[in-house]
Amino acid sequence: MRCKPWLIILVAALAACSSSHNDTQAPAAASTAPAKASTAPPPPVPAVPPGSHTFQAAINADDFSAHLRTIASDEFAGRKPGTIGERLTTNYLVEQFKRIGLTPGVKGEWFQAVPAVTTTLEHQDTLKLDVAEGGGTESFAFAKDMVVATLNASAHVELKDSDIIFAGYGVDAPDQQWNDFDGVDVKGKTVVVLVNDPGWNGTDKALFKGREMTYYGRWTYKYEEAARKGAAAVFIVHQTEPAGYGWNVVESGFSMPRLDLPVSEDPAPRMPIAGWLTLDAAKRLFAKAGKDFDALSAQANQRGFKAVPLDAKASITLDSTIGTSISSNVIGVLKGSKHPDEAIVYTAHWDHLGTDPSLKGHTIYNGAVDNGTGIAAMLEIAEAFAAKNPHPERSIVFAAVTMEESGLLGSKYYVAHPVFPLAKTVADINMDAIDIMGPTHDMSVVGLGQSQLDDVLKDVLASRGRVVSGDDAPEKGHYFRSDHFNFAKAGVPALSAGGGVDMVQGGKAAGEAAVADYVAHRYHQPADVFDPRWDFTGVLQNVQAYYDVGAKLADSDVWPAWSEGSEFRAAREAMLAKPAAKAKKKH
Repeated sequence: MRCKPWLIILVAALAACSSSHNDTQAPAAASTAPAKASTAPPPPVPAVPPGSHTFQAAINADDFSAHLRTIASDEFAGRKPGTIGERLTTNYLVEQFKRIGLTPGVKGEWFQAVPAVTTTLEHQDTLKLDVAEGGGTESFAFAKDMVVATLNASAHVELKDSDIIFAGYGVDAPDQQWNDFDGVDVKGKTVVVLVNDPGWNGTDKALFKGREMTYYGRWTYKYEEAARKGAAAVFIVHQTEPAGYGWNVVESGFSMPRLDLPVSEDPAPRMPIAGWLTLDAAKRLFAKAGKDFDALSAQANQRGFKAVPLDAKASITLDSTIGTSISSNVIGVLKGSKHPDEAIVYTAHWDHLGTDPSLKGHTIYNGAVDNGTGIAAMLEIAEAFAAKNPHPERSIVFAAVTMEESGLLGSKYYVAHPVFPLAKTVADINMDAIDIMGPTHDMSVVGLGQSQLDDVLKDVLASRGRVVSGDDAPEKGHYFRSDHFNFAKAGVPALSAGGGVDMVQGGKAAGEAAVADYVAHRYHQPADVFDPRWDFTGVLQNVQAYYDVGAKLADSDVWPAWSEGSEFRAAREAMLAKPAAKAKKKH
């Protein structure tokens, strides 16, 4: 349930995000101004035949185009994990990593196997949440009133007459002196919570980060925290503004099969039952229990709020089909010349949505922009670093990760099994759906102010006459919606930057029009295909900036830190304290 973070920044004023995943911007014609919108994709272009293109060391348009044309070709069948498209994609990556001169990153192997569990909810058309309250039973239908799933890969889960508790935002944040669970035991009970965090409403800028969403506002955190507290079920009340997307996004996301890492790889507590309620359903539930939803929501915004038990009990039974699969991250390393035990990681996801034979006409989701551009950028950056003599002082890891479109699973697995210890990982630079439009004056940074990586990017851009722009809708939590987030959550400073919107020719109006065109006509559609008319001038600006940030870090002894108010600072400090404590103990 996420939209491409940098893109949402640009389209926030234009349209609501209506997809369960990501966004990007429109292709432009040969000029640097965006072309007029065209709903018809260009004819398919075949992959570049192996060995037919001579790659150069410098980052350039011809090489970038050759990689992108191949990655996004029909032959690669939409790059869906578990298909022939995966094998063709990962084999191409290995072929290119070898040619460039990288070394295998996983104990002498290129592939890092990523296991996954698929959970498919059955009987959705008849599934109901029954709530006993007010002397009767109120029923809430799947999709219309609520959505629900099991997060612990159980084939059968039954909830019977579970006490319901309204727990505000479902947040326990010691760093914010806030605990919605203070004084209440939710073990075995059903918890109802609000979306976002206590600062989003804007009435008190001293709460959390005010309008800027913290990780405590993300739905993933709320499920994690409820599981840690021992709840049997948790339901988030959906509201479009604080969520950042409509009910259609929630409904479609929960209707499809769900992918997770197996419990053996991700042993953190998981909710047996987790879901969402529509706002109308929540108000109906509270009213039947003799409570005023709006009044309690207002109370939940105040420091010192105490959870409120409702005179209601929840019952539901979930049956799911459970399956397993394995996909692969592809990882190459360029060993550092001076500090080979310290590393900068570049990430980009190679996966996309595959094919849909039920479609009329073109049936392949080629994913040229999302995320063929990120993979092409990674290969260009790797080529440039490998050509340096001597090599960068620190090691560089190039991690082409899988299953981003399924919940950031490839990067989550990498963080649990890093090539270099996370305490020795300087930063992650993530590339996801790079602008294909003319040059821009800016690059947009999601989560601007989170870490000192922003300052590194500012310096890099300033040297080339460009600037950093921030998030126009920080309350929507875009920083938590792509692969960099798994690094951030673990404590590694992570940069999420995308192409800007202030175009050199046409200004912001032209940039916003290009973005809106992509969202309307290409994003997560079969029309996201390689276009031979594309102008890569703006793309290469941004690819060069990604390279420059990594180069600046790789040839220095700088360790970027999280900002004072970042919710990820404590994790980094704890991580770095462990090696220091061990070293002190030895002496």
